[in-house]
Amino acid sequence: MNIKIKITKYIILFICIQILIPIIDASAADWPQFRGLNRDGKSAETGLLKLWPENGPKLLWSLDGIGAGNSSAAIVNGVIYTTGMKEKKEYLSAITLDGKIIWQKLYGDAWKNSYPDPRTTPTIDGDRIYVMSGMGQLACFDLKTGKQNWTIHVVEKFKGEYSNWGISESILIDGNYLYCTPGGPNATIVALNKLTGETIWTSKGLSDKSNYSSSILVERGGKKIIAAMVEKSFVGIDAKTGKIVWNEKYDNILPNNKSINPNSPVYYNGSIYITAGYDWGCARFDLSADGTKIIKKWTDNTLDVHIGGVIIVDGYLYGANWLNNKDGNWVCLNWETGKVMYEESWFCKGSTIYADGMLYCYEEKKGNLALVKATPEKFDIVSSFRVPLGKSPYWAHPSISNGVLYVRNDDFLMAYSIKAK
Repeated sequence: MNIKIKITKYIILFICIQILIPIIDASAADWPQFRGLNRDGKSAETGLLKLWPENGPKLLWSLDGIGAGNSSAAIVNGVIYTTGMKEKKEYLSAITLDGKIIWQKLYGDAWKNSYPDPRTTPTIDGDRIYVMSGMGQLACFDLKTGKQNWTIHVVEKFKGEYSNWGISESILIDGNYLYCTPGGPNATIVALNKLTGETIWTSKGLSDKSNYSSSILVERGGKKIIAAMVEKSFVGIDAKTGKIVWNEKYDNILPNNKSINPNSPVYYNGSIYITAGYDWGCARFDLSADGTKIIKKWTDNTLDVHIGGVIIVDGYLYGANWLNNKDGNWVCLNWETGKVMYEESWFCKGSTIYADGMLYCYEEKKGNLALVKATPEKFDIVSSFRVPLGKSPYWAHPSISNGVLYVRNDDFLMAYSIKAK
């Protein structure tokens, strides 16, 4: 009898494993928010092409009609989501894996001044999806139907203050908490209930404008901390209470900062890195064991990334620096020391993501996209091609999901097969 019970248990365990494996694989292959699953620009997928055909990987399809924008694609459970602007309004689109629009939903007004195209990448959490307009209208939709669950104009509600180019933030979610940055003296950063939109806390003792980067969540010393780059400061906020953990003025840590901060911080092994272009450099900080203090480890004036993000792989930082608004080089730094491993010219600066040992570098001037070995020895381009649709600047960060590379520009979304046979 005991033997039969044991056999039955093993059979049940085997069946459960077989059920769970595809669920885990599907989750690992999703790209549910800005810069991927962990907001670090990295995909866990393997089995991808290490060499492209001469004219680039196979174009599966291209789609227009989503509206102009610089939003990336977010992909979950076989559906693609992105944002775009039509007639000064911002729309969220749901798209099939073969490039057909399922639905489009209006969620807010585009930024009214220069550079109005949406920059918010949808954030997907469970059966809900979240976006924020350039004017600060935050909306939650049902993931499948597109029905709006709730909407709040957070800049108006919290008496926020815009920076020069409006709101560029992609929403951060942890548990039932939704975090966003209206800016201003009353609520520079706020936490809302993700299900209802009700206010949980507003940051106290912090008065700064919203800026252009998306916050990240850092776990250190048993605490969860929101790390954010607002206009004048690099701040850490207790994720549960809204209390300030650290508040480092740029004047004290990197005095050349121009108060334009488009990149998310990067967290790795108890340390955090910030950069923002415009010749103000970059810095790595060590966090104290309890997460309450940051101590400057090193600064560097080479890898001042403009808007393309930074990747860290095997102890090295990769990205593109800022020489001027229309040019930049590709750079690798040693994470531990800040030493420049290389700085090389290739068309123009741009965005960087990573998967399966390779960097995907998308330069912003002409839309060239390169497959580059993630090695500190040199900027080792294996393959490259030019994206055929859209127009300069090519600012949207690419996305990878289930062996497909999604490239966004202007009103176009393109899907390329990068899965090895």
